Amino acid sequence: MKIWGCRGSVPTPSPQTTKYGGNTSCVEVMLDDETTLVLDAGTGIRTLGLDLVRRPVRHVHLLLTHLHLDHLEGLRFFAPLWDEKVTLDIWGPRSPVVSLRDRILRSFSPPLFPLDFRDVPARVSFHDLPLLPAQPWQIEGISLYADLVLHPGPTLGFRLEAGRASLAYLPDHEPALTGIEAVSLDWISAGALARDADVVLHDAQYSEEEYSAKIGWGHSSIADAVAFCRAARAGRLVLFHHDPEHSDRVLEELEERARRLTGKDGEPPVLAREGMTLEVS
Repeated sequence: MKIWGCRGSVPTPSPQTTKYGGNTSCVEVMLDDETTLVLDAGTGIRTLGLDLVRRPVRHVHLLLTHLHLDHLEGLRFFAPLWDEKVTLDIWGPRSPVVSLRDRILRSFSPPLFPLDFRDVPARVSFHDLPLLPAQPWQIEGISLYADLVLHPGPTLGFRLEAGRASLAYLPDHEPALTGIEAVSLDWISAGALARDADVVLHDAQYSEEEYSAKIGWGHSSIADAVAFCRAARAGRLVLFHHDPEHSDRVLEELEERARRLTGKDGEPPVLAREGMTLEVS
């Protein structure tokens, strides 16, 4: 697995964000030489796309947690989308009002973009999630699970399993709204997705002080991210969706806070960083 973008809300290119990166959410899961799985299409997907063209990859599965721009804005600049030899399957949250396809296509038209989606040469298919009844599906030997999580608008979390290895991807998530401490895991938002996962990429946008002023915005404090992973009996916590106001120095202070909260009970949390690779086993 490789992280191509881990910033939240808006890209933040600046000398103060060079260590952990300023691109918004995008994570690649390597499958084989011709197929790849991508989690979210923030601005980090642009550089990933150039890399996929060089390999070359002919089949891409893109899983979108939701359609806020920091998770979608890179799609129009994703190089494989403009290659007629590529097949792109896009999986994303179901809406009771408008299909996934029609919601995404809004960003492929003037005045937001000069080209219409009909100009896209890749073979694109859209898949509205979750499947009913909440069934896992398979991509190249990986079992995938999707479920709605606490965040404004239809928002999914994902769980990926291969053999005995498991990964939970929860970049935008506010489990504290319904409670974490002294609550059965079955009643905690995304509890089933993160249960006993080897690695959890989880929203950790705020300090505890910042979160107190932003309850209901759909994001977690460092303390809540640690508490959530402890409740889920998960392995390593990867702190994700960094706030645009947080410099590299501030992020490292938050990482240290997360490690103090974790104590000696588990693996120390680690900050997501552009270019970071993680082996889930």
